[in-house]
Amino acid sequence: MQIKERQREGIRILDLEGSLVAGEPCQQLREHATADLASKPRVVVNLAEVDYIDSSGLGMLVNCFSTLERNGGGLRILSPSERDMELMVLTKLATVFQVFNDEQESVNSFFPDRVIKKFDILSFVQQQRKAKESK
Repeated sequence: MQIKERQREGIRILDLEGSLVAGEPCQQLREHATADLASKPRVVVNLAEVDYIDSSGLGMLVNCFSTLERNGGGLRILSPSERDMELMVLTKLATVFQVFNDEQESVNSFFPDRVIKKFDILSFVQQQRKAKESK
């Protein structure tokens, strides 16, 4: 797995590519997401290019979320695949994570004075099905 790190309005965005599975990929995510906890990092994990997440990967997302929240930061999920969203719904993590399809909305979620559009699971699933049908 590769992780590209960038900033947008002071928010750290981690663009993941590959598979988020047990071992080195999970360790890489933890290192990037929880780096410099003293600065109360706010992190968006972009899953757009992630082709597979196993239970360890999902567990590491929860671990990073908890660590960041406990230290005054935060974590948001961006652009999960249909399968990733199904996993989050089945494990009830969709009620824990703030999930977004739009990068600017995920960044806005860290600023209380900005209006954000909430993630709608039903419309997400419908969009995914339409995209599959059009292929």
